[in-house]
Amino acid sequence: MAITQHKISSGFDAHSTAEEVLTGIDLTGKTVLITGGYSGLGLEATRALTRAGAHVIVPARRPAVAQQALHGLPRTEVWELDLADLAGIRAFSNQFLETAKTLDIIINNAGVMAHPYQLIGSGWEAHLAVNHLGHFALVNLLYPALAATGARVVSVASSGHFLSDIRWNDPHFRRGYDHWLAYGQSKTANALFAVHLNALGAGSGLRAFAVHPGSILTPLQRRIPREEQLAQGWLTRDGRPAEGFKTPAQGAATAVWAATSPLLEEYGGAYCQDGDIADPAATDDMLIGGVKPWAIDPDSAAKLWTLSSELTKVDAFS
Repeated sequence: MAITQHKISSGFDAHSTAEEVLTGIDLTGKTVLITGGYSGLGLEATRALTRAGAHVIVPARRPAVAQQALHGLPRTEVWELDLADLAGIRAFSNQFLETAKTLDIIINNAGVMAHPYQLIGSGWEAHLAVNHLGHFALVNLLYPALAATGARVVSVASSGHFLSDIRWNDPHFRRGYDHWLAYGQSKTANALFAVHLNALGAGSGLRAFAVHPGSILTPLQRRIPREEQLAQGWLTRDGRPAEGFKTPAQGAATAVWAATSPLLEEYGGAYCQDGDIADPAATDDMLIGGVKPWAIDPDSAAKLWTLSSELTKVDAFS
């Protein structure tokens, strides 16, 4: 299935909220899994999806914190999961499969940003490990639980992918670590994962997408000093988000739209932004966004899939 990478006049834009993109969509009886669905954009997505009738499963590294954040939200349940722990991902997936529950939607939302240099597990760089490899393993291990028709997998990427293609010769930054390049590489990986997962699963009705949520201030930026956020132009001097930044409800909208919109049925593998399919990036301005060619290249997507499978020893399609 060829990937279409241009706007399709969805009727939504950068100002649309997660609740607005679900107008007229009934998710009663649907089960959604959202990693990190208890904080920031993930929490806004959980709220909107439950309002539309979905049952939402929230894997969380801090289950007590997640339980508190989701208190009072109907049709939600918290499971413990650390995306940096491959053995834990296997245990979580096996336990879930034993329930015989069906998943209609997976949203790979959890992630880290500007993480200090750290090698995790078998020597994986932390951004690549948490943002990509953990989700790669999780989706592959949960693949038997995906609905036979119409299942969707959405990866929350970022215009941070502008910063780096995959560093094929040194993906774990054993030389010259830069936390922004490491973050950028992991976001490129999120987009490429969607491209190849869609290619592999399209025949069985699976559709996969990557999304840029926009620029939003959430707990994701907790490691970044205020001075750096000011220097980056994210904050005004009085501490407010800079012009062009979204609210969390607006930031969650594109992932929710990609997970549910009937308009996207024929556009699997696409990279989305502002409640629509994104156009190719015409500039290097990450606030404007769009998608760079290296993030949707099918050959790179296949190559990354092979690398990820070798690293995690997981591949549902082998």
